[in-house]
Amino acid sequence: MKLANSSARLSYGPDPNQFGRLRLPPTPGPHPVAIVIHGGMWHAMYGLDYMDKLSQSLTATGIATLNIEYRRVGNAGGGWPGTFLDVSAAIAHLTALSSTYLLDLGHVIVIGHSSGGHLALCAAGHQNLPADHPFYAPLPFSLRAVVAISPVTDLRRALEIMPDSDIIAQLVGGTPEQMPARFAAASPIELLPLRVRQIIIHGTGDDLVPFQMSAEYHAAALAAGDSAVLVPLPRSGHFEPIDPQADVWPQVIGNIQSALLTQ
Repeated sequence: MKLANSSARLSYGPDPNQFGRLRLPPTPGPHPVAIVIHGGMWHAMYGLDYMDKLSQSLTATGIATLNIEYRRVGNAGGGWPGTFLDVSAAIAHLTALSSTYLLDLGHVIVIGHSSGGHLALCAAGHQNLPADHPFYAPLPFSLRAVVAISPVTDLRRALEIMPDSDIIAQLVGGTPEQMPARFAAASPIELLPLRVRQIIIHGTGDDLVPFQMSAEYHAAALAAGDSAVLVPLPRSGHFEPIDPQADVWPQVIGNIQSALLTQ
């Protein structure tokens, strides 16, 4: 089925917010795949539309993209635990799509921006939780990498240094003092080692999610034994790294392509 220059809306669950937009390159499959997770501070007022341009740009280079929606804070069932469960379910649903749409499950990465970067890292880490944990979500295929762009990597640290961080308590259902086990399961830095290659791309001029958080996370990932690369984008802000028209885009897409191809 060809979806060049268009997308198909595909559901992975019964809720109206449990769907993704699949785009296929105009080339013969099987296609490498990037699962794309939007940000927006986990809030229902922000949706997947703003990641469409990135998805279209990747598809034009020969990468199939699945830009996913999920229940967020403000949606029925969003926040804890629905937001996290939806992301894992959407990623796993790729298996059901692979034969119809000629998707190469041997070349799959997850890309997330901002709070979507947080969710991408969490989805990778949740595969390593104990089998009886409600977030344990082993995938039926291996991820090549997680590409986290301007990500929120440490929820406790975010409460200290990020503006408008009150949303984190709404996402998790309380403060770190009230919900320590939830913060441990919902904060990427506390899930290390993820045992998945990580590429962290972050603008040093980001005034929404400080670059400092990615630098600290990168050091922690390496100390935990993970394969992790930090790509600083000098003077770049929060949204330039996901803008195909921005000067930094060649560096961003180069790292994405490398993540798909590197063994």
